[in-house]
Amino acid sequence: MTDSNKMIINLALFGMTQSGKSSAGNILLGSTDFHSSFSPCSVTKDCCLGRSCHLCGFMRRGGQEITLQIQVLDTPGYPHSRLTKKHVKQEVKEALAHHFGQEGLHLALLVQRADMPLCGQEVSDLVQMIQELLGHAWKNYTAILFTHAEKIEEAGFSEDKYLHEASDTLLTLLNSVQHRYIFQYKKGNSLNEQRIKILERIMEFIKENCYQVLTFK
Repeated sequence: MTDSNKMIINLALFGMTQSGKSSAGNILLGSTDFHSSFSPCSVTKDCCLGRSCHLCGFMRRGGQEITLQIQVLDTPGYPHSRLTKKHVKQEVKEALAHHFGQEGLHLALLVQRADMPLCGQEVSDLVQMIQELLGHAWKNYTAILFTHAEKIEEAGFSEDKYLHEASDTLLTLLNSVQHRYIFQYKKGNSLNEQRIKILERIMEFIKENCYQVLTFK
């Protein structure tokens, strides 16, 4: 927060290779800051910070209209096809400290494809890395962002039914993050409508935390 009617929200994206992190980041920013493409290997190799334009009158707080700006840190996917866990972890650790060391991180988004099952050791390793990077309070500052949610609609699932039939691994993770989740659809709505809906959901989580942040030294 830089003044009484402007708020800067800091977000970080985590997820496995080809989960849709960079694409999700572009939707959040309303831009194409992050390179995103289909590839048989990991696309993102370095952390990158993107900043949105100002969203005037996005919300009200204390009787005043608030102008919102979003800062999003895109990170390499893990497991990575070219980089070791040690390298990815160090890269992200340095980026968090550099970009959010003073202002803090409002929310981490664990990006997961809705049309891919969440299971196995790879997920456990990713969650462990997030815990190590964010500290013991990670559960209070993390939400799951399901990309490709239109696929579950095409398969005849509602969001509730999808979650009801989710794997034990996913259910355990949802319980850990206090059932904070967002579904991102690519069909039916314009990109701006998608963006606003996702940002409104994110702001709900941040308000629940009383606008507190995680800080990094």
